[in-house]
Amino acid sequence: MITIRKIALRAGLAALALLLIALLFQLESWQAPLAVGSAITLAFGLGAVPSLKNYQYTAWIIVAIVCGMLYPAAFLSWGDLDLRNPWLILIVVQLVMFGMGTQMSFRDFTNIRSMGKGVLVGILCQFSIMPVVGFTLTRIFHFDPEIAAGIVLIGSCSSGLASNVMVYLAGANLTLSVTLTAVATLLAPIMTPLLMKILAGTYVEVHFLDMCIQIIKIVIVPIGAAMLYDLFKSGPERWIRIVNIIFIIAVIWLTALTLGLWDRLASSLSVGMLTAIELISFLGGAVIAGKLYYLATTYSDKVRGFMPMLSMFGIVYFTLVTTAASRENILTVGLLMLLVSILHNSLGYTFGYWISRALGLDRDSCQTVALEVGLQNGGMASGLAGVMGKLATLGLAAAVFSPWMNISGSILGNYWRRQREKRALNVEDAESS
Repeated sequence: MITIRKIALRAGLAALALLLIALLFQLESWQAPLAVGSAITLAFGLGAVPSLKNYQYTAWIIVAIVCGMLYPAAFLSWGDLDLRNPWLILIVVQLVMFGMGTQMSFRDFTNIRSMGKGVLVGILCQFSIMPVVGFTLTRIFHFDPEIAAGIVLIGSCSSGLASNVMVYLAGANLTLSVTLTAVATLLAPIMTPLLMKILAGTYVEVHFLDMCIQIIKIVIVPIGAAMLYDLFKSGPERWIRIVNIIFIIAVIWLTALTLGLWDRLASSLSVGMLTAIELISFLGGAVIAGKLYYLATTYSDKVRGFMPMLSMFGIVYFTLVTTAASRENILTVGLLMLLVSILHNSLGYTFGYWISRALGLDRDSCQTVALEVGLQNGGMASGLAGVMGKLATLGLAAAVFSPWMNISGSILGNYWRRQREKRALNVEDAESS
């Protein structure tokens, strides 16, 4: 595999050189295919360079942006299949969050009591700094209302697993990071719609309850389904029996719905009742998915290793489709949006770190909070924009912010790790002298 990646890397560099020649001599028919070819081969080939392996995910995001910008029509629909269809977006984002949930466990919530101050400071920073900074930037740069609302949206989302990776890379407080991600995700169904209502209500119409339900569907349900693996593997027998009973009931219930029960209910019940039934059905589906995932892992443990790849595919899909749908907006405000993403992200790191320091957290915890605050859940923001049918506008910020967050998080994590190693080396030298 390393040999293949090395070949791909060389091919990518050659294609990049040819692209520069095509640009220099204005060979327009060659530019797009060479750009796509070099992006794909370089993304695959980065795995052959140890120091660049951590940037492979970001490289595939860049591939999605290049493809979406140069061949937008190819990624809006395939035949009769609309790639922006809200139900398709919902399924993909649930797969992304399911993959995220497989890296979490119920134990992630057990550190809340022992790390109370760090968790409290982190959560307060998470749901105050980024939404307020995002809102302030929209007032300064005067984006169109729906695009501005997208900036507030990504600022109002919880942190994602990328923050845990960057904290690990930095050698900071990983236990606090995982706990903060878990608690912030649990609070998102309330906090994200509330912040959107307060800060973005003048940009777009925000239905608080509807957004709560959507976040439960696209975040809480799939993550909870994935975490059932933890219960089935090592949970109390009593709880396993209860979940198995719920699994049987859920299978019967969802089978009945598909065989005509839903149509009968839809003709006789109110919208509110149907929404409640729909949410209960999603929860039943989560139990089924969790049980099937556990059974799949007992058959082959390789399934667990595949799940992060599934999440990565989902994020690349969102980026690709959003870029294709937003191409005209990107051409108009893309560079300005990139500037805003850099400011938003950098201010998140800065305020997260120094507010934590001011409130008395140790250096490692401050670095953890900074990364948790600065790195938002782009998949959640894209998913919400997609199910609302506003991927081209509300989802634009997530498409631009996500690649930059991965790049900046990797750079900052590596910098803090080197600083930590340098301090440890200085201590060793001082002790030896």
